[in-house]
Amino acid sequence: MEKVSELKDQGNKALSAGRIDEAVRCYSEALALDPGNHVLYSNRSAAFARRGEYKRALEDGSKTVELKPDWGKGYSRKAAALEFLGRFEEAKTTYQEGLKHEPTNQQLKEGLQNMEARLAEKKIMNPFSVPDLYEKLGSDSRTRALLSDPSYRELIEQLRGKPADLGTKLQDPRVMTTLSVLLGIDLAGVDEQEDETPPPAPPPKKEEPPKPKEEELPENKRQALQEKERGNEAYKKKDFAEALKHYEAAVELDPVNMTYISNQAAVYFEKADYARCRELCEKAIEVGRENREDYRQIAKAYARIGNSFFKEEKYKEAIQSFNKSLTEHRTPEVLKKSQQAERILKDQERLAYINPELALEEKNKGNDFFQRGVYPQAMKHYSEAIKRNPGDAKLYSNRAACYTKLLEFQLALRDCEDCIRLDPTFIKGYTRKAGALEAMKDFTKATEAYQKALELDSNSKEVIEGSRRCMLAQYQRNDDPPEEVKKRAMGDPEVQQIMSDPAMRLILEQMQKDPQALSEHLRNPVIAQKIQKLIDVGLIAIR
Repeated sequence: MEKVSELKDQGNKALSAGRIDEAVRCYSEALALDPGNHVLYSNRSAAFARRGEYKRALEDGSKTVELKPDWGKGYSRKAAALEFLGRFEEAKTTYQEGLKHEPTNQQLKEGLQNMEARLAEKKIMNPFSVPDLYEKLGSDSRTRALLSDPSYRELIEQLRGKPADLGTKLQDPRVMTTLSVLLGIDLAGVDEQEDETPPPAPPPKKEEPPKPKEEELPENKRQALQEKERGNEAYKKKDFAEALKHYEAAVELDPVNMTYISNQAAVYFEKADYARCRELCEKAIEVGRENREDYRQIAKAYARIGNSFFKEEKYKEAIQSFNKSLTEHRTPEVLKKSQQAERILKDQERLAYINPELALEEKNKGNDFFQRGVYPQAMKHYSEAIKRNPGDAKLYSNRAACYTKLLEFQLALRDCEDCIRLDPTFIKGYTRKAGALEAMKDFTKATEAYQKALELDSNSKEVIEGSRRCMLAQYQRNDDPPEEVKKRAMGDPEVQQIMSDPAMRLILEQMQKDPQALSEHLRNPVIAQKIQKLIDVGLIAIR
């Protein structure tokens, strides 16, 4: 069995390092040699869960329980897999079965509490989802007679499937009666009470199982605990040499307790010796797994490894360690730190990608394709150039020209806005914006864009002609058939949004009945802007 032990250790190390496939392979090879080893099934169940293969994790967790029915860890593995699969009732039952064998197992207790909380939350969110729904309704005199009415059963099934409809059904007295039965409170009589309802009595505090007293511990563990307390006192005083001395003594006295090794790692973290800190954390995790330590302690060790990498600005490695910690036990602090590292890494990668020389090469390739009329390929090279040099306004202008050729006017406008933001003096940003707006037949805004361009160059022939063209188009389209005007206007997303606003529709109806109301509404700048837009596109006319 030496080979089995070797494979198991290799699998444990691979799992700790996040090499999940390797861990599964090692455990599987070990199981081929020792198919009755419940620990191997348990470990492989954890590996499958880490890989997202929850059905296989459940199979191995169930096999663990079958081989070793008095071992609490097997029930934890099985219940965790069931929880991942969304089978919460079965997970709860599994935790309960495990506690029958190991009543003091903290992991099973916490798992059961979490399951009960999730199930309670689910029931509160939809009281009609309880499994014994009709039994409850049939056993209460208030709803028993209602069950003989097919329309009532249809109503219940509707609320069972779509709890969001509950708000629209509260006027139905049958619904209020049903809720009273399911929730165990008299909803019908609440409003009739004259006296203030006394607040509910606070729930009794849960009594924590008493920790073993020092005198009840074995001598070595008692002495180790005392050394740890001395180490903690020295740590608080930042006397790290003294703290290490006591923590090392605690490890020698109780080498199977990972807490003392983690404490050593914390000292080296404060001393900024991050490599030694990580080394001790890895050792603590290994000891913890071998001795079935609380998963929260494992998570803390991984989080400390992540923090050490974060301090060294090794964000990729930090993210990997934070994710391992979150796999063991999810806490808001570690999640926030992981997200922060991901943002920094993303920014670093984006900045590292910037290269103006390569951007120029991509721009030239884009120009070549544009001149040949191959606009999709030109757009691809301009996009790459923007990634390489996101501060160059001309690149956005070039890509906007591509989008306009491809009739993607909204995308063209977005690039024109970026171009103008980066360089407000670059005239092509305005002319290309005006061109896109003109193509969308938004001549008013196009004219405004041409006017901005004229401020930069009052002699530009392109700008002068574009401005005249838009003004002429505005006059000419007044003669278009109303159906054509409406069709063209409703193609504008801004117009669609205005016309879908119930308040605006009411205002327009009021204006149609009472033209004098217009002056009142125009005092509101937001409404005035929307009305002006509808005037510009020809949907309404002021006479």
